[in-house]
Amino acid sequence: MRILLTGASGFVGALLLPRLLEEGHAVRALARDPTRVARTPPTALAEGYPLEVVGGDVLTGEGLAKALSGVEVAYYLIHSMERAAGPSSELSGRASFPERERIAAHTFTAAASRAGVRRIVYLGGLVPARGVEQVSPHTSRHLASREEVERIILSGVPDSIALRASIVIGARSRSFRFLVRLVERLPVLALPPWRRFSTQPLDARDMVEMLTAAATATGVSGRSLDVGGPEAITYEEMILRIADLMLVNRPAFKFGVSATALTARVAAAIASEDPELIVPLMEGLQGDLLLADDRAAELLNVHLHSFDSAVEHALAEWERSEPLAAR
Repeated sequence: MRILLTGASGFVGALLLPRLLEEGHAVRALARDPTRVARTPPTALAEGYPLEVVGGDVLTGEGLAKALSGVEVAYYLIHSMERAAGPSSELSGRASFPERERIAAHTFTAAASRAGVRRIVYLGGLVPARGVEQVSPHTSRHLASREEVERIILSGVPDSIALRASIVIGARSRSFRFLVRLVERLPVLALPPWRRFSTQPLDARDMVEMLTAAATATGVSGRSLDVGGPEAITYEEMILRIADLMLVNRPAFKFGVSATALTARVAAAIASEDPELIVPLMEGLQGDLLLADDRAAELLNVHLHSFDSAVEHALAEWERSEPLAAR
């Protein structure tokens, strides 16, 4: 099967690329900077497989017709929470990230429809438990944007599939790395009010298997599937268990005042992360993010790893390239 993979140099895309090639698919990767794909560590696993890399931009539409030509399934793994560099940088500088997300989704979906693409596989985010017909006024900008992109894709290419995930646990996952850096660098673990909310972290290995299966899965066309790990745990428990698995003993301080705009920027500075990424993510921590339907693993025939197994695997992979001071 001819597949187009966007976001091939990103965390999930770089893991998915060799897996698709192993399955025997003919993969074409789309990137603003094609040289980044070859430099991305997990793609070393793809050595010996034929891979075509083309330049293109989902915001401007540049290169999309060529990239999508002859493609049956396209993976849309692009998020615009950080500002782009390159051909789309002028547009990126003028628009907020929800606007960039919307423009990019419309541009890509329209191009895919014109090219006759049968299915788009989209990786978005879990939304609070409610109907999906209308965005809740309490939904964060980040989650509302993910949901809007999902609707654009599913309506534009009807055979498409959207997978909705919360935190993905992997060595290159920026959400996971953010938590690890906080555990590593803070002498006291400051736990804000959203510590009590629950979610279902997903092992990156399981995420890749679900995405791989989504290319050819039957009976799921036009659907949104909630995907997550087997455990529902609070953010407090998640942070404390990460600390425990890192062999770090940190006292915890629970505070009751929520000042997300400020605390997110402070936390981003501590973790050496981009506030444009961290602030919207923390704005989304307003309630439980749990699976409304837990049948995705069964429908896609994927066996799920436990949370502790996911963290141990991610930390071990991380340390193969970069020592963790706390360990």
